[in-house]
Amino acid sequence: MTRVGIKQVAALAGVSPATVSRTLAGKPVDPGMRARVEDAVRATGYRPNLAARRLRSRDSGTIGLIVADIRNPFFTAVSRAVEDAAFERGLRVILCNTDENPAKEQMYLRLMEEERVTGTIFAPTREGAEKMTRSRFSFPLVLIDRAAPMSLHDAVLLDNAGACAELVRHLHQRGYRRIAGFFGAASTTGRERREGYEQTMRALGLEPAARFLEHGAGVAEAAVGQLLAESQRPEALIASNGVMLLDMVRAIRRAGLRVPEEIGLAGFDNEPWTEIVGEGITVIEQPVEEIGRNAVAMLLERGLHPEGAAKRLALQARCVVRGSTPGP
Repeated sequence: MTRVGIKQVAALAGVSPATVSRTLAGKPVDPGMRARVEDAVRATGYRPNLAARRLRSRDSGTIGLIVADIRNPFFTAVSRAVEDAAFERGLRVILCNTDENPAKEQMYLRLMEEERVTGTIFAPTREGAEKMTRSRFSFPLVLIDRAAPMSLHDAVLLDNAGACAELVRHLHQRGYRRIAGFFGAASTTGRERREGYEQTMRALGLEPAARFLEHGAGVAEAAVGQLLAESQRPEALIASNGVMLLDMVRAIRRAGLRVPEEIGLAGFDNEPWTEIVGEGITVIEQPVEEIGRNAVAMLLERGLHPEGAAKRLALQARCVVRGSTPGP
């Protein structure tokens, strides 16, 4: 069977072989020409020799996405948004999950070098974020969700402290005073949300009751269960991510408590299940679609213009109020 070559695709599309190459690599091409090339690729059944292309160029037409925990609904949703945005640009995505493990994230960063990716979108651990202040790579890198203050790399972030502060103010307005917060120890996100929580609690004249939790299945459920067994249990709980929030629901049920009659509950990530548990759970809804699409756009822009200071895009969240935090 005769192998179809790039010249045959170019002849059928009425463009140059260089235009075909640029189209397949996801580089900027006139929309009309791109459509003709894509039609010609489908008509001929052309399959590019990826190995040869990688040897010729740093640009593989593939981007990396390294997330901290794919079980976390936030990262699941962001991954989908990144994949959608990449597909629209003719790019493929390599998805890696680190489980908040610095050794795994270093392994996957090396993999991105070996795969000669066009660029990488990366949610680092706290240790990894600190290294970003001095680490350079051969490909563009955009940080999401977590970033060091003096990072060399572009970042798309949420105002984490502000979002958690909004939850505290909401609970205070609803009459709650003993408010406990649980935060991830492995990420800068957890630290920022704890800072917003503690500062706002003190500003309202309340005593903070914050706990950092290590990453792991069931860790939050066990910690919350222990807290609820104390004689002076809190009036309300805040979870700093969707995995913790689900563990909190399990712990509350195991303790035989009712939400919201006996304890208030609020957290992060507006997942479908949060709407149907009881009267619904009050959550911070993160702009996951914006985060993913802006990260891809910023990555490609940095590839075209590698010089210049790192950019930081801070997005705002929305508080979705439901029955788990009723008024007095």
